[in-house]
Amino acid sequence: MNGYLLIAVFTYQYEYLIIQGILEDAGIRFLKKNETLAGLLPFYSNALGGIHLLVHQEDFNRAKKIIEDFQNTNPHLKVV
Repeated sequence: MNGYLLIAVFTYQYEYLIIQGILEDAGIRFLKKNETLAGLLPFYSNALGGIHLLVHQEDFNRAKKIIEDFQNTNPHLKVV
C-alpha cells in the first residue's frame, strides 16, 4: 500500500459504493482497507476503524476535488 493516502473512512460497505463508481469512471487508482472484515462483521466496523478508502498519491488532489464536488451537489449524502 505504499504510495496510497487515506482520503475517507466509511462505517458500512454501501456508503462508499457511489464514490467508488465515480472514482472508477475518473480512472483514479484506489484501494479499500478493512472492507471484507467489516462486511463479515458489520457491528465491529467502528472497532476496526471503519473501511478506509485509500487513493494513490498522484491522484489524491483530483480525487479530493471529485469528492468535494460530490458533497456540494449532494448534501444529503455525506463522505467522512
